[in-house]
Amino acid sequence: MNDTSSKLKKSDAEWQQELSPDAFYVTRKHGTERPFSHPYNDEKTQGEYACVCCGEPLFHSNAKFDSGTGWPSFFQPISADAVEEHSDRSLFMTRTEVRCANCDAHLGHVFPDGPQPTGQRYCMNGVAMKLKPSE
Repeated sequence: MNDTSSKLKKSDAEWQQELSPDAFYVTRKHGTERPFSHPYNDEKTQGEYACVCCGEPLFHSNAKFDSGTGWPSFFQPISADAVEEHSDRSLFMTRTEVRCANCDAHLGHVFPDGPQPTGQRYCMNGVAMKLKPSE
């Protein structure tokens, strides 16, 4: 979903009313939660991890793995068009930022040091997602 005209857009005031302060800081202000601070880091429940802002599915628990980094990590998104990648040159380095393709929420970053089959490590902020357990 690269067409920016179809993305869900709200003002900061609207997002602040809907999100917790931590979720607002991470998703709308491109913040980062402290490592090992979110329960999803150790979560083993089967299901889908959806965007906390818009509810769109982002990752499936089948792609989750323990990266040892302190953030929930996945080797692939739930679908090719669930997330978008953007160049992030903050903090005096170049990284690849991951955002929700539907609402542009900042989710985390992706690195090329993950397990097979993709070799990718989608290192996500737990506060940016909501787990929807399988039934």
